[in-house]
Amino acid sequence: MSKQNWVAENYYSKDFEWDELRQEVENDPSLQYHLLPYSKVDSGNQDDVQDSEAWNKFHARHSTGKFFKERRYLLKEFPELASCKDYSKVLEVGCGNGSTALPILREKESTILYACDCSTEALERANEIINADNSISTKHRFSSFQCDFSTLGFPMWLACNSCKGSFLEKQFLGFPGEDNCKIDINSPSCSEESKCCIGGVDFITLIFTLSAVSPDRMPKAITQCFSILKPGGLLLFRDYGLYDMTMLRFEPAQRVGYREYLRSDGTRSYFFCLNSVRNLMSAVGFTELELEYCCVKSVNRRNGKIMRRVWVHGKFQKPTTSH
Repeated sequence: MSKQNWVAENYYSKDFEWDELRQEVENDPSLQYHLLPYSKVDSGNQDDVQDSEAWNKFHARHSTGKFFKERRYLLKEFPELASCKDYSKVLEVGCGNGSTALPILREKESTILYACDCSTEALERANEIINADNSISTKHRFSSFQCDFSTLGFPMWLACNSCKGSFLEKQFLGFPGEDNCKIDINSPSCSEESKCCIGGVDFITLIFTLSAVSPDRMPKAITQCFSILKPGGLLLFRDYGLYDMTMLRFEPAQRVGYREYLRSDGTRSYFFCLNSVRNLMSAVGFTELELEYCCVKSVNRRNGKIMRRVWVHGKFQKPTTSH
């Protein structure tokens, strides 16, 4: 994780040790059901739940956009988004109401941000928030589109087959921010004249998104992310970690898989250990740069109870050479 001066910023990520929490949970008889093996046979028709419809209803209920706070902390966690080259292309996967997009766009006035979500309601909220922002040119550098990357994949205009082939076949010595699609006329990638795609992206943010995807679709989802990143590009990851407070609050009847739960509104949530993330990323070819638990204590202002939150923080790079 970025070693910024978090004390000065009143930001902490190691309020407690994850392994101590693990021991406490695993020794608590009332929480043993979270640890038991799970057979998908027991889940009935839960896999038939339409994720996009569930999230549409979720965002419709929270249509004011105030349910999610702007995630300014991400620029401390992922300073690469602030120090990237001019006109870098960022794809935010699972953008929700734009709480991640806005601070990224504000930080650097040349960054181009594409944002997708499976929910049309979420995209409406995101566009409203971006359009209402008073920052210079924010709305002109933001483009949203509907997409369920775990089932249908990403649209070809992000990276055509020729560019994807070029990513695999050529050696690029650049770093995120360089326009690797601009190559000579004999290149197998799309030419500047054809303009059939944007030539891939320099960064992908996957922030509290993969946990909403059924585990059996996660490998395809990560493969899709890998395919549209330029060589040297970064995937920036943050999601729910194993034994997070929200996991421990789920009732036994809400389990629909191993470490997977279904909320009453039909949205699902999976809780990651470090190895589950590591295996997903390495299987498609990502190089691990950072991967750790982020353990934060927060206080519920209404009842004064301390909440122990656990998230997984990770940075993964697409190699600049094929092996």
